[in-house]
Amino acid sequence: MSGRLAGKVAIVTGAGSSGPELGNGKATAILFAREGAKVLCADALEERAGETAAAIAKEGGAASSFKCDVSKAADCKAMVEAAVQRYGRLDILDNNVGISVRADVLEVTEEQWDRVMAVNVKSIVLTAKYAIPHMMKGGGGSIINISSIAGLRANQSTPYSTSKAAVIGITRSMAGDHGRQGIRVNCIVPGLIYGPMVAGRMDAALRETRKQASPLGTEGTGWDIAWAAVFLASDEARWITGVALPVDAGFLVMSPTTNARLAQQKF
Repeated sequence: MSGRLAGKVAIVTGAGSSGPELGNGKATAILFAREGAKVLCADALEERAGETAAAIAKEGGAASSFKCDVSKAADCKAMVEAAVQRYGRLDILDNNVGISVRADVLEVTEEQWDRVMAVNVKSIVLTAKYAIPHMMKGGGGSIINISSIAGLRANQSTPYSTSKAAVIGITRSMAGDHGRQGIRVNCIVPGLIYGPMVAGRMDAALRETRKQASPLGTEGTGWDIAWAAVFLASDEARWITGVALPVDAGFLVMSPTTNARLAQQKF
C-alpha cells in the first residue's frame, strides 16, 4: 500500500461484521490500517471488533478493539479517550454504525423509531462531540459519516430513510460549523452494497436484480465503501468538506425504467 494514512490515528465504529459477508466498517478498518493508520475498532459486540483487529494485526498493522454502544454518550466519550490513550492522538473518525426497521409510518412503533434515530443519527453527534476537541489539538481531522441512497430515495423503511437523510444534513452542518477548526466532515452514500445487513434475506436472483439496477451493472462490496473512506480520510481530500459522495455504481443518476432498458442492451 501507499501509506496514505501513515502517522494518523483512526476510530471506526461498526468495525465488526455481523455475518460472514464483509461489512463496510470492517473493510474500512482494514484499509485504514493497510494505508498506515493506527485503528481503534469499535463495535457493540467486542468479539466482532476483536476479529477485525486480529485480522489487521495478522497483516502487521496496528489496531485494537473497543466495546461501544454509540447511542450512549458515556460510551462515546470513553471510546475517544481510549483511542487517544492508546495511540496519542486522533485524526480520523469513521461513523459506520447503522440499523434498519422495515416499516412505514403506520407500522413503526415509537420504540423502533427512537432506536433507529439513536443509533443512526444521535451516535454521530455523540462521537463527533468528543472527537473534535482532540482533532483540534492535532491541527485538524477528517470525519466520515455513512449515509445511504435510502436517504435520497424511498426504500420501504421510513425510519431508516429518514435517518440516512439526516446523516447528510448533519454532515453539511458539521462541515460548516467546524471547518475553521481544521475539521473536514463528509459522508459516503452507499448504493446497493452486498453485505451483512442484506445478505440474510437475499437469494441469487435478488442479488442479480440488484446488480443490474445500476448503469455499471456490477455488485458493490464493503471494499468499495472503504476505498472512498480512505480517500476522504487522506490529505488528498484536504480541500473537500461537506460532500455527500455517492458510491453506487451510478444508481442515483438514472430512473429504474432506464436502468431496466440498459440492462437488456447487448454489447
